[in-house]
Amino acid sequence: MARRKSDENDYAIPPPATTLEGREDQLIAAAVNLIEKRIYEETASAQEVLWFAKQGSVRAREELAELKSKNQVLLARVVEMENRASSEELMERALKAFKGYRGDEEVDVEGEGFYDQEPY
Repeated sequence: MARRKSDENDYAIPPPATTLEGREDQLIAAAVNLIEKRIYEETASAQEVLWFAKQGSVRAREELAELKSKNQVLLARVVEMENRASSEELMERALKAFKGYRGDEEVDVEGEGFYDQEPY
């Protein structure tokens, strides 16, 4: 098999990734490389050029920053909900233990007791 001459704009073809996400990343990178090559050769379509132009705009960057901010708020809410749930569980275990101390309820000494678990 004859070897192909390599130009400075040619890219080496990597072996396929082992995961679906990795393969998708490879194909996206290849598409971007192809569009980049076509832009430099001045053969890119108007849509390709416009897409990259929009990605570099101030508006697109502000929208991306807003999305990142919203994502951080949502993550903080999830953490808060998890902490609230663990606090409620801890309170339930404490109340159960206090009832056992008063004699209202039997405490399971052999099983999973109040002091067997980590508080956090």
